[in-house]
Formats: sequence, C-alpha cells, structure tokens
Amino acid sequence: MLTLSQVSKSFAGRTLFSDVSLQVNRGDRIGLVGPNGAGKSTLFSLILGEASPDTGRVVLEKNANMGFLPQESAPAGDETVLELACAISPEMVKAQRVIKQYETAHTEGASEELLKDCPADEEYHDALATFDELGGWQLEPKAKQILNGLAFRESDFDRMARTMSGGWIMRAHLARLLVMEPDLLLLDEPTNHLDLESLYWFQDYLTGYPGAILMISHDREFLNALVGSIVEISQSKLHRYRGNWDKYMVEKAAREEQHLAAYKNQQKEIASLQEFADRFRAKASKASQAQSKLKQIDRMEKIEAPLNQEKTVHMRFPQPPRSGIRAIEMKGVDFSYGDLTVYRKLDFEAERGQRTVLVGPNGAGKSTLLKLLAGNLKPDAGTVEPGYNVKVGYFSQHRMEGLKPKATVLESVQDMPNPPGEQTCRTVLGSFLFRGDDVFKPVGVLSGGEKTRLALVKLLLDPPNLLLMDEPTTHLDIGSIDALINALQQYEGTLIFISHDVHFIRAMAKTVLHISAGKLTPYAGDYQYYLEKSKATSAREALTAGEKLTNFQPSTAPAAASGASGNAPTPRKSKEQKRAEAEARQAQAKIRKDHDDKVASLEMQIATLEGKQRDLTAELEKPETYDNGGRAVEINRDLMAASENLARLTKEWEALAAKAPAD
Repeated sequence: MLTLSQVSKSFAGRTLFSDVSLQVNRGDRIGLVGPNGAGKSTLFSLILGEASPDTGRVVLEKNANMGFLPQESAPAGDETVLELACAISPEMVKAQRVIKQYETAHTEGASEELLKDCPADEEYHDALATFDELGGWQLEPKAKQILNGLAFRESDFDRMARTMSGGWIMRAHLARLLVMEPDLLLLDEPTNHLDLESLYWFQDYLTGYPGAILMISHDREFLNALVGSIVEISQSKLHRYRGNWDKYMVEKAAREEQHLAAYKNQQKEIASLQEFADRFRAKASKASQAQSKLKQIDRMEKIEAPLNQEKTVHMRFPQPPRSGIRAIEMKGVDFSYGDLTVYRKLDFEAERGQRTVLVGPNGAGKSTLLKLLAGNLKPDAGTVEPGYNVKVGYFSQHRMEGLKPKATVLESVQDMPNPPGEQTCRTVLGSFLFRGDDVFKPVGVLSGGEKTRLALVKLLLDPPNLLLMDEPTTHLDIGSIDALINALQQYEGTLIFISHDVHFIRAMAKTVLHISAGKLTPYAGDYQYYLEKSKATSAREALTAGEKLTNFQPSTAPAAASGASGNAPTPRKSKEQKRAEAEARQAQAKIRKDHDDKVASLEMQIATLEGKQRDLTAELEKPETYDNGGRAVEINRDLMAASENLARLTKEWEALAAKAPAD
C-alpha cells in the first residue's frame, strides 16, 4: 500500500536517511522507534508529502487514503467537539457547515442577519445529499461512541472545541481519525494526551482497526500489545524486526553481537593485510604482493563500526535530607471547582519512602489530589500538612507551569531562591543533552521532550524529599524513560505519581491508590497486586473495579467488613454510653499526642546529631586539622560517639513509629 524506495534525505548538512526502503502492506501494525532526532517525524513528513526526498520515491497506492495525528498540536476552529469528530473530509466539513447555517437561520426567532447569510435552498439540499452520500447519518453515533471511549462526556459534545485544553483537542482529532478509518493511520506519540483508562480503551479499539497502522511511540506496553513489527532508525538506515517490542529487543541484541563480531574480524583482516603491505612494499621482490594487499583492502565492502551507546540522558537525583516518617497528611479536606465537588472530608497520609501511583477514571481527581498535596491548590476546608523536615517538589503535567517561555534554558534553571553557580547548572544541563549553545535557547521554542528534561533539571538542582509527578514520561523517548526509572529507583525520598505508561508504573509503584467519585482506595502492593486484588480480567477493567471497593474497611472494623446492611435500624445510645465513648476518645487522643511528642523529640535529636556528624566530617576533611594530631583523634572519637547515638535513636524512633496508636 505504501512504498519507500531508495530514499535519501539530508537536513542542515546532516544525513537523516541514506538509500532506505520500506514497504507497508494492508493490515500491517508497525512501530517506528529510534532516539530523539533520529528522523522519525521527518519520515512521517516524507510519507505525508510535506517534505520531498533528496533521492528515491515515496508512493502511496492509488485510491488509498491516510490519516495523521501529530504529536504536539492540531487546529480547532468554530466547530463543536462532535462536529470535529465527524469532520472526516473537506467535503463533509463543508456539508456540515451549510446544513448548520441553513437550519440555524430557519429556526423560530432567527435574526435578520442570520437569514441574510443563509445558504440557498438548492445549496442546502446539495449539502444534505453530500452528507448522506458520505455516510453522515451513521457518523454521528459512531463519533459519540468513540468520544465516550476517549473520556468525553455527553455534555462536551456540543462545546466549542477551541474552548478546551490542547490535550482534549488532540483527543477530538484522534476521534476524527478513528471515525474516518483511513487505509493508513499515522500516529505520532498517540498516547501522550491520554489517561490510563482512555489508553486501554484506545488500545482495545486499535486491536480491531481495519487499516494499516504506522506509529511512533515510547510506550513499550502499547507497542507490545499492538505491533507485528518494529522499524528502527539507526545510522541513517531503517532496520525492520519482526515481532513486538520485546522480540525486537532480543533480535536487536543478537544482531548487534553479530555486527560487532563481523566488524572485529574484518578489522583483524585489514590490519594483517596492512601490516604485510607496510613491511614489504619497499622490497622490490615483494612490492607487487604488497600492492595487491592494499588493493584487496580497497575492494572490501567495509563494515561500519558499531555505534557507541546512543546519546542518552544520564540522571541521578542528589539524595535529599531525610524527612520524618510521616511525609504528608490531609485531614477533612473539601475541594470543589465551582459547583463541581471533587473531594469531601478527605483524609490521606503518605509515609516516608512510599512509591505510590494514583489510578482511576478520567476526571476522578488524580491531578487535583497532587496539586492539593503540592500546595498549588488550597482546600475549601480541612488541612494539608507536610511532615517533619519535608520539602515538596511538584512535576506538573503541563511543563510550562513552572517555566517562563521567554527565559533561556540557563536562566530557567537559575530561577530559584538559592541558585547554584553557572558551571554547576551547565554541567547538569549537559547531562540532560542541553549542550553548548543549547543553554541559550528560549524555553518557548523547546520540544515537548526538551521541556520535560528541563523540568527534571530544575528538580535535580533543588531536590525535594517528597516528589509529586504528573505524567513524567510524556514526550520522553524510551532511552530517557529508562534513565528516569534508574534515577528514581535510587531516589530515597517519597514518590507519588500519575502515569499512563504501564512499563513505568510497573517499574516504580510499590503501592496503588485508586481514586473514584472522591473516594480513595489503597492497595498495599504493586500494580500487579492491584490488578489481582481488583479481580479485573484486564488492566482497563481494574481502573473502575476499585469503585466497588471504595467503602472497604480494614479488618479492624468487623461490622463494616461483614457487609452489614446499611438499611438496618441503629439502636439509640444512652447518655452513659455516649459519655463513655467520649472519654475513650479523649484517652485515645492523649495517647496519640504523647506518642507524637516522643516521635517529634526523637526527630529533633536525630536532626541535631546528623548536623553534628556533617560538621565533624567536614572538619576532618580539612588539611589544617592534622596540624594538631590531638584534634584529629578527638574528632574521630566524637564522630564515633555521634554515630552510635544516631543509630540508637534511629532504632528507638523506628520502633516507636511502628507502634503508632490507632486514630
């Protein structure tokens, strides 16, 4: 259906493709992979005819049509969400516009101006005929079904698309492509703007898609579920591997091993021939043989040296100061957006070192919960209290929230209360691929991936011990996601995050918090444990399965756990019973306060000892300390005593924290 034949393309003096060929047949499911800058988007531009190859041909089968979803943004005019989803061709768009204008002008009470601009009866009837011919009557029900699958509400269908956020406009354009059903669907990072629930719906939908699909994606689970082959762009060539992502990784490793062995063998042969030529070219009796060896080297088809590891991001979070055992606590929190209530009397607590993923249906309040924890939103009632020595860092889904478009990359990372020196900033920026003059780029011109990396740099230079991350992998390539996972696995702080990347979730989450209808349901295990406990047959079902468990109570509350009927009459309590219960609550509150006071006292002692340790260590590292031998011995003795006391107090603190009385 689509053929690229011996295509070459250079840009700004750099060769992106050299004599490459690719065949896409009907029904193919192909994942296009490669590091940022390899040429994936350029290849799409060549296929779409937006760019021309320097040499070679790009041929689409006659009468075949293509649909394309860009990575970043797509336009929205004066159409509603439903009209945009039904806009499958220019002819359909024109017919819809004429029908809408005509019928609006002929409604009761229409203004003279509307009647004046109204299309003629003949134009209206032609538009109806076109609408009918293009299957317009069937399009609307199909579009509504797809919009629902992509998490639009029915109340959104008649909203003007341009009034919605960029992510929702992208979803509407994705719906339009699925309604259109082109023979070849080109998708550039299609999961970037989807939440986890919509992603699973989309994945299921594409499984039965009738056309061919060529997609760029960094989501390994998505590629594993859908594609039948992987095309990798490497060294200006296209390498095709049969199978999904996992099979590609195995085959690629084997191919690279064979390539390295062949390269080494050829280099040995060349070295041997060159040695003979160098040794004997000056001897008349063997000069002809030496010349023959040199010609043999020239005639060889050289095997290119294997690439060193692709240019990748190297991330490592500086370890933040240790926080108290309770990282953050919410008590009785109410929050609403106008008339829309999101949370009512919400309680939540996170402990030091937790790694929790927030899951749940779109609009459940996952991002709102993160913003409340970060302090970006203020509750209508209740409190949000960070724990002892807690410093909160928030990584927004909308990267520009913490970035100034007109500032340069370097200025952006120096925009903090206690900025590090320029050399430190440039060193860290360099490890995130902002090298040389890249640091003087305005933030507003950066790509999505560059903005994500820049936001990570700002966190690195001012590390928190409570890290809140909203879709941190969006716009990152697979190599950068792996680097982020590696960095976060070494991070010793507390992590609460939202992600639609199942690979990232599986790698990072140790606990799961399901959010639905303002209720939080915790699962004290990783993502697989959550899927099993929610008794879902698929990950998508698990997203809503938690709703059935939102009223679940721990086994310490047998009445609630037994499933007693909520309609059973409740016996009235006597005054004596009420007084006894109040006294019990007061006694429990005193026990809790005494416990918290002891914990706080230990935390202060630990913090003092840690400070003393740092001071003693710093003094021990000074050369002048050793001018007085007695002082060095004294410091070592004090340091040993501080370490022993710190170990003892920490053990007491952990034991006390483990015996925290129930609320």
